[in-house]
Amino acid sequence: MISHASRLLRRHGSSSIAGRVVLKHRPAASVLTLSAGGSNPSHSYRHNQRHHSNQGASFQNANSSSTAASAMAAFGALLGGSLLCNCEASNSNSSGAFTLEPTPTDEENDDVELPTYTMAQVSQNNGKDPNTNNRVWMTYGGCVYDVTDFIANHPGGSEKILQAAGGPIEPHWHLYRQHFASELPMQLMAKMIIGNLHPNDQDKVDEQMDRIANSADSDPYGREPTRSSLLKVHGDTPMNAEVPRDILGREYITPVDVFYIRHHHPVPLLSEEEVNDFRLDVDLTLLSKSTNGSGNDKHKKEEKQQSQQQIAQLSLAQIKSLPKAEVTTTLQCSGNRRSGFNDLRKTSGTPWDQGAISTAKWGGARLVDVMMLASEQLASEKNIHCKSNDGKGSDLLQTLQNLQTILNQNPKLQHLRFESVDGMLASIDILKALSPFGDVIVAYEMNDEPLPRDHGYPLRVIVPGYAAVRNVKWLSKLELAEEQAEGTWQRGLNYKVLPPSVTDAREVNLEEMPGLSEVSVFSGITNVSRVEEKENGSEEKKKLVPGETVLVKASGWAWAGGGRNIVRVDVTGSNGKSWSDATITQGSDQPYGRAWAWVFWECPAVPATVCEDGISVDLSCKGVDLAFNTQPESSDGVWNVRGLANNSWYRLRHQLV
Repeated sequence: MISHASRLLRRHGSSSIAGRVVLKHRPAASVLTLSAGGSNPSHSYRHNQRHHSNQGASFQNANSSSTAASAMAAFGALLGGSLLCNCEASNSNSSGAFTLEPTPTDEENDDVELPTYTMAQVSQNNGKDPNTNNRVWMTYGGCVYDVTDFIANHPGGSEKILQAAGGPIEPHWHLYRQHFASELPMQLMAKMIIGNLHPNDQDKVDEQMDRIANSADSDPYGREPTRSSLLKVHGDTPMNAEVPRDILGREYITPVDVFYIRHHHPVPLLSEEEVNDFRLDVDLTLLSKSTNGSGNDKHKKEEKQQSQQQIAQLSLAQIKSLPKAEVTTTLQCSGNRRSGFNDLRKTSGTPWDQGAISTAKWGGARLVDVMMLASEQLASEKNIHCKSNDGKGSDLLQTLQNLQTILNQNPKLQHLRFESVDGMLASIDILKALSPFGDVIVAYEMNDEPLPRDHGYPLRVIVPGYAAVRNVKWLSKLELAEEQAEGTWQRGLNYKVLPPSVTDAREVNLEEMPGLSEVSVFSGITNVSRVEEKENGSEEKKKLVPGETVLVKASGWAWAGGGRNIVRVDVTGSNGKSWSDATITQGSDQPYGRAWAWVFWECPAVPATVCEDGISVDLSCKGVDLAFNTQPESSDGVWNVRGLANNSWYRLRHQLV
């Protein structure tokens, strides 16, 4: 029987899931084949079985050759070294295929007889049954896996992987297709196999997937927006694409069509009717809660009923009727420059270069005005007098007074939570959210045009100076809260920067670690060219000789979180032995302490040492912000297993000829 995984991959020819799954049935043994495609023979994990043959899979990777190789080694570390492999990336194959050569172990040469389980038995191991020691089992392609010890290290967060606890993985991978982007998932799962799923139960799973595949809206990615071919795509289901280096520094305001894209799910598509009926929920319940914890049950019940009514619903027209605010800000994916970490030690996630960053002018309503409008709506419904801003928006003094009053009366108010149409949850601290100097807006425009679907239509929140993940797209709800948002994007492993020494998330208490919010200082190099130099008394261009010094012109960008202005950019062509001061060409006129956007810089004559190849130079740059924070020389001290927040010197080897 051909499983749904095979049918899915054969139907879709996109770069992220291109290829095929070859299922192998053997009467006495099963072979799990994991290769990068092409004609190269793959390594096989062989499990002898008597009841039901496992289904092996061979994936062909159509992305960059380093993607899967980097990820595999990273997850070997995540599993505490249980994944032993040597990964080699070959540039000779234009399809991006690579050869995987796992290190042989004695265990792989042993015949292991695997038991057969029913789905009923699997479902008992859902992580919630003490009778099964709270183990978590899952099934895929006729095999049963015990994933208990891997849950804490799942890059998508424990919450996501637990959605399949005690059941089949196939329906979930139909949505989260990044699992098909490389051999990594099957490579990991090969180490977790504990048995086989009864054939009758696997037949039912395949029938379920057939129904999903044959339904009218079977493909959640079937109605994605059209994207520019100029973007460098790492995966398209969901879409993750960065700006190529030669485009990144062309325009200070990044054109919408080449603005980097980072998605976790399919892009929501709202019909015209849904847009007309759209309402932004604004939950102000916390403000109505009694600060006195005493009282009888009847009083508490009445209080709860009243609290449940403190949610205003604002239409797009109402939000657009508020005074329009505009803010130019840079957004950067937290994993930008992850590939630089991978050069040291492998991490998990998309191997971004420097292009997961862009800048736009956003237009919308100030968040504080949206919150005031919501409070007025609730007050009106309850016939409570509330001073109106008459559509003029709150002035600075009024905002500061209101903020101070709110915080004094509600000492537990610490966070503002965001919820997206696609279910994403995130939050920011309340001071950033409500401060008139924080410039947080609910945006409905991008570069003077309506928000495109890829960037949050119809509404998104813009939180200048914070990690892009806090700038929630497709905004559906705001909520005042005592605690940060629930969910993997705020509390899980996804956006937690672990210490360099930690490769297993079970070694730390993630709840006690803050997630990324305000970020550090970063920079990059986008263009390099040689400065014309003549030989002494000759019209000929100076020859490139390894070890000698030539002059090059370099340009790039720099950006700091928290609104901290960039005050200097240093550039070196000698690995820090000498430095050149760059001239900031754009972005230097931003307000003091509210420099939300990057700067562009240029250095006309950087002395650079010719590399041993005789044709290249190595350049590095580092930014310095208003607090005189600067970038560390090496990534050793900031390396983390998730590959987040790499702000070490940006290094570039550039060929001059």
